[in-house]
Amino acid sequence: MVSIEKFIFNAFQVNAYVLYDQSGECIIIDPSFSNDEEFLRLSSFIENKKLKPTLLVNTHAHIDHIVGNNRIASYYSIKLTAHKHCVGFLTNALIYAESFGLQMDKVKPIDFFVDEGQKIRFGESCLTVLYTPGHADGSICLYSEECNFVVTGDVLFYQGIGRTDLRTGNYDLLQKSIREKLFVLPGITRVLPGHGPNTTIGIEKTNNPFVAKGIV
Repeated sequence: MVSIEKFIFNAFQVNAYVLYDQSGECIIIDPSFSNDEEFLRLSSFIENKKLKPTLLVNTHAHIDHIVGNNRIASYYSIKLTAHKHCVGFLTNALIYAESFGLQMDKVKPIDFFVDEGQKIRFGESCLTVLYTPGHADGSICLYSEECNFVVTGDVLFYQGIGRTDLRTGNYDLLQKSIREKLFVLPGITRVLPGHGPNTTIGIEKTNNPFVAKGIV
């Protein structure tokens, strides 16, 4: 059974997640902390729970989601996993961080690339990678069939979807990703988004005003 701890970090109110199971191993998803106090909240939780981080995962590479990558990866000596199409966002990441007032001293390169259908494993648990571009190239969601949840990054929110007016955003492609990769999941599947409150696939499939029209 996977346990989930959510943290809300930086001025963009990004949801960062620590996922762990009975083995004590954990993965860190979108470490978006941007100051010492936020870093201590995350690291103190991990240490108080006596967890062993084994991997860092980015749902996509927008600056608000990756700002803490290098610090947390160095602190725990762990590798970064993301989709190969995230690489293009890293080139100017320091410039973007400074422009938004986020503390970031170094860009962490991606160590392992993942793509559609691959598994991310930790302890006795695994997540299936769903490639879901549209908000940004390289966007992935992480699905646990066993535990009925999906981490959606900025693809799908409670009563909302990711914006598509940024670089590599594509509204039609985002709609396709949501309908073909997320709305085919069981309705009871919990949605753990990159911003805002949790929801379920069933709620969004029925009620989300940006994508639910015509869904039966």
